[in-house]
Amino acid sequence: MALSRQAMFSLNICARNLNQLSRIESLQSKPKLRSYSRPVTTALENYESSIYSGKTEYANVNWDELGFALTKTDYMYVMNCSKGEEIFSEGILTRFGNIELCPSSGILNYGQGLFEGLKAYRKEDEGILLFRPEENALRMKMGADRMCMPSPTVEQFIDAVKMTVLANKRWVPPHGRGALYIRPLLMGTGPNLGVKPASEYTFLTYASPVGNYHKSPMNLVVEDKVCRATPGGTGGVKAVPNYSPIYKALTQAKAKGFTEVLFLDALTGRNIEEGSACNIFILKGNVISTPTVHGTILPGITRKSVIEIASTLGYQVEERNVPIEEVFDAEEVFCTGTAMVLKSVVSITYQGKRIEYKMGEETVAQKLHATLTGIQTGLIEDKMGWTVEVD
Repeated sequence: MALSRQAMFSLNICARNLNQLSRIESLQSKPKLRSYSRPVTTALENYESSIYSGKTEYANVNWDELGFALTKTDYMYVMNCSKGEEIFSEGILTRFGNIELCPSSGILNYGQGLFEGLKAYRKEDEGILLFRPEENALRMKMGADRMCMPSPTVEQFIDAVKMTVLANKRWVPPHGRGALYIRPLLMGTGPNLGVKPASEYTFLTYASPVGNYHKSPMNLVVEDKVCRATPGGTGGVKAVPNYSPIYKALTQAKAKGFTEVLFLDALTGRNIEEGSACNIFILKGNVISTPTVHGTILPGITRKSVIEIASTLGYQVEERNVPIEEVFDAEEVFCTGTAMVLKSVVSITYQGKRIEYKMGEETVAQKLHATLTGIQTGLIEDKMGWTVEVD
């Protein structure tokens, strides 16, 4: 006898509940999770209530005022791994909050850590989409290998992201009014006094609703004294220690009224590379150029997606060394990243010279932005197979 849709839904709920309960029962007995002291069973009860009620519930947030800053949500997802095991335990949901770290942990002493960033979008029908989460999982695995860390499998990574989104689904902004930003972290949490890989690792995902990364127009300044990355370093992976060294250059630039810093390559000081948290593209005619990824530039997932979209729209895309002089006669410049998505650049200032670029609704950047965000939010058919339903 065929089961009704409601009956099938109820069976799915039971299966999920039993699976999550079995995870918690098996994990609560493991000492390595004791530092996460918030009540897991209470978190699960509230999690089930919010997910399986069949209602669209929203948090008390002024969605129109969202910027890119942390809003504390309800839950985070945690997995652990000891050195030698190389396999992460089944994860648990727990209340979002502080975690305990040994003062000699690898992440605190030696910066042994990676992070990722991806977004969940609300569709018009209230469904929720993730954008290319497998790419984030693969990039984390690549970074983990570079940093001598075990990493979750692609399946574990995506499952953790989905669980985090579902547990915090009331924080996913309404369609067209922002996104839920998910931050996966991989950290060396075991104690270490000497310079060597940590003995224990934690994979943790949390989330926050976000709006625009830059609400004002983007005015870049070229940094020709400080380098973001050097050949043979970790510039090509999303390592925790990559970011704080650029704070000084970024802070000084913002004090002068600039939005972002554009870094040059460390070897010649002639080729543009990327911003503090974004990849860069220049347009001239029908040709879109972007610096090639060769170990000093982060292989951005939005970057990769824009390259593919631009190619399908008939533009010639070149990945190559881009000399700084080419920004002088570019028609358009735009930046990409998970946080900012795709944003046009108004101007670039280099050695006191300011160059301005085409802006407005008729730009190529706007066309690419509309296509990309249309796929991300379900307004445009995803022929690329990039989006993943969260249910």
